[in-house]
Amino acid sequence: MEKNRLEAFSDGVIAIIITIMVLEIKVPHEATWEALIRLWPAFISYVLSFLYVGIYWNNHHHLLRAASSISSGTMWFNLHLLFWLSLMPFTTGWMGENDFARLPTMLYGINLLACAIAYHAMQAQLARHHGPDSPLVQALGRDIKGKLSLLCYVVGTLTAAFASPPLGFAIFVGVALFWLVPDRRMEQALTHR
Repeated sequence: MEKNRLEAFSDGVIAIIITIMVLEIKVPHEATWEALIRLWPAFISYVLSFLYVGIYWNNHHHLLRAASSISSGTMWFNLHLLFWLSLMPFTTGWMGENDFARLPTMLYGINLLACAIAYHAMQAQLARHHGPDSPLVQALGRDIKGKLSLLCYVVGTLTAAFASPPLGFAIFVGVALFWLVPDRRMEQALTHR
């Protein structure tokens, strides 16, 4: 199957997700610095979620570029990923509006974990579709970075739920910073193809 429509659809959905997230930051009614400062939790939540959605968009782009084709299964796994990403505006807004309270921060972590599981499942489906000797599978390798991220989301979510929501949030920030370091596996696979 051609992958162009899948890429275009995903890009459109991701653009809408980012737009909805910024609209969740409420404009203050007062024209003061204090009014802006009161928005810091919502703004910090937005920045982190913007980074996460951007990281998924970037990695999704590279993953599909490395794929020579897609199957109908890929389309369903892609929708699964987009479903969880589409919940980011809600969990981001709830966490920011409630100053990183326990339940909203825990739910945010669950949302991040679900996105990561969905992305991992999509990678696995594409690997099955392309076969074990494909450049895509070679590029994915053991995906240590992806698996470590899953573990960190579980730890961050449990930390937010049972110990310290700000510490759980800090773990989520750490994972995002970890992914800002470029992952060259897909680019190398494309170069060798």
